[in-house]
Amino acid sequence: MLKGHRCETAKCPMEKQWRNFPPGMHQFRRTKGTEYGRRLREKQKVKRYYGVLEAQFRRIFEIASGSPENTGVALLLLLERRLDNVVCKMNLAASRKSARQAILHGHIKVNGQTVSSPSFAVKAGDKVTVAAHERSKKLVRAWIEADPNRPVQKWLRVDVANLEGTVDALPSRDDVQIPVEENLIVELCSR
Repeated sequence: MLKGHRCETAKCPMEKQWRNFPPGMHQFRRTKGTEYGRRLREKQKVKRYYGVLEAQFRRIFEIASGSPENTGVALLLLLERRLDNVVCKMNLAASRKSARQAILHGHIKVNGQTVSSPSFAVKAGDKVTVAAHERSKKLVRAWIEADPNRPVQKWLRVDVANLEGTVDALPSRDDVQIPVEENLIVELCSR
């Protein structure tokens, strides 16, 4: 509408169809990432997804490397079993950060006892409930009502009416929903 006559040609500054390269002075110096960069990017992706720091990640990697199964799969399964992740996947929290905050503030109980560590590793058969306080129930109900149709994974069972859930089985590699190449993480951390 407000474009000039020049915008009817290929040299339109608004469209820039003739310009097929990234902006900046050094656009031609960009190269393909290195192997180290690819491995580091995969590790950072997993750390950000689960919200763990470097020291926590190293500790979990050491535990995974001592397990008899594949180290990369064991690493992802240990991260998947964290309480903040389980609370988020049970739809008792809006996100992992809000699940972490709910756990730290004492809104979540495991097997009837208040757990204040978001890194608590759940086991098969654990029962995750919301504390009996009205504040806790109101908070969790608000999160559930915000996204009531969010699917729950098959290794978890949730009773929305009672605001509780059960870990029926341990997660498998297929239950990890992020697209990640765990072998690159193992190669990086094993150096």
